[in-house]
Amino acid sequence: MLSISRFLQKNQAVLVSRQLQRTRSSQTDGETRIAHILKEKFPSATSLKVVDISGGCGAMYEVHIESNEFKGKRTVQQHQLVNQALKEEIQGMHGLRIFTDVPRE
Repeated sequence: MLSISRFLQKNQAVLVSRQLQRTRSSQTDGETRIAHILKEKFPSATSLKVVDISGGCGAMYEVHIESNEFKGKRTVQQHQLVNQALKEEIQGMHGLRIFTDVPRE
């Protein structure tokens, strides 16, 4: 019989292995599509990361974007710009997490 600690160690190794496979693999189609739209809308973005946080089904994404277009705008205004850029894609999503920032000079 497998002890609880041995069982947890074994399952933790599987989880870590799956996470490593995901980080090594290429982006999902949804991640690529969203990144392309944001690159077009925010051409001066110095940093952009799009991650499907729904496990690959495309229901929920997390966006991290750093751009000079956000300079002088409040966070809610920055997020509104991202929401507007992704208006069509958002209709098919369950949720979207947005993190915006202005590049440090």
